[in-house]
Amino acid sequence: MDKGKKSDFNGTLKSQDTEEWLDVVFTRPIGYRWALFFNKFNVHPNVVTILSIILGACAGVMFYFHDIVHNIIGVLLLMWANFYDSCDGQLARMTGKKTRLGRILDGFAGDVWFFAIYVSIVLRIYDDKIPFTDVNWGVWGFLLACLCGFVFHARQCGLADYYRNIHLFFIKGESGSELDSSEKERALYHETPWKGNWLWKLSLFFYARYTKGQERQTPEFQKLMQRLKSIYGGNIPQSFREKFRRCSLPLMKYANILTFNTRAIVLYIACLFDIPWAYLLFELTVMTALYFYMRTRHESFCRHLYNELDERLRNEN
Repeated sequence: MDKGKKSDFNGTLKSQDTEEWLDVVFTRPIGYRWALFFNKFNVHPNVVTILSIILGACAGVMFYFHDIVHNIIGVLLLMWANFYDSCDGQLARMTGKKTRLGRILDGFAGDVWFFAIYVSIVLRIYDDKIPFTDVNWGVWGFLLACLCGFVFHARQCGLADYYRNIHLFFIKGESGSELDSSEKERALYHETPWKGNWLWKLSLFFYARYTKGQERQTPEFQKLMQRLKSIYGGNIPQSFREKFRRCSLPLMKYANILTFNTRAIVLYIACLFDIPWAYLLFELTVMTALYFYMRTRHESFCRHLYNELDERLRNEN
């Protein structure tokens, strides 16, 4: 890739701070090629997101089957869906067609993929024996999948996404991030009439709940942000932004692990070797441990920055 094309490609990335190495060397370049292709035909990024939802859901269905062929198809379809998931954001940044609906759809896409995947795994292992026992997975597989999907997976991905957007906010400002407030989303929801906007209003309802869930998991960060807004309004000093970045940057690798690539690779291996239950156990143990570690570290440095800021202000007064 020559310098001009590399510069154009880099312009479609969010930030080197928040990009995972596998995305930079593999997913993003392919997503960029797709973005160039769709741009030629003036395809809106939201259309690409919808295509990724369809591909991801179809991939999930493939993981229901035990045979290797269906599982390889599932792997390829999920990879394709992920390329489009990368492409939609790159296309939006390339064309300036960034919308709130696109942000909501983008978050919804991964939920649909993994809902289909969890359902397929439950049905696949239903009549199989739990390892080292004579008991079928049956309802236990269903309960395990519900716990992993609706509780742990949702929290992990939601918080990782939130931390990356917080990081982008402090290095690029409001225009360079997608850091949303549940208060603003609720206000927009109440302002939007049902007539003629029922689908959009319904999307806002769920998105407001999603952002509220992110805020509930980050009380120390919310406290810090309220303090910063009360002191500086929208003009947070660059020195503080840089200090926040230094604290946040080491946690970006954990945020990336908790999103797609790592869990997808484990899913591929588990399904190809016909032990899909291993993915659920990985979700329940390794990913949950990383989630708590990342959250504890983030809340800790937010508390430290708040106390440091408070002490400096008291000394100045």
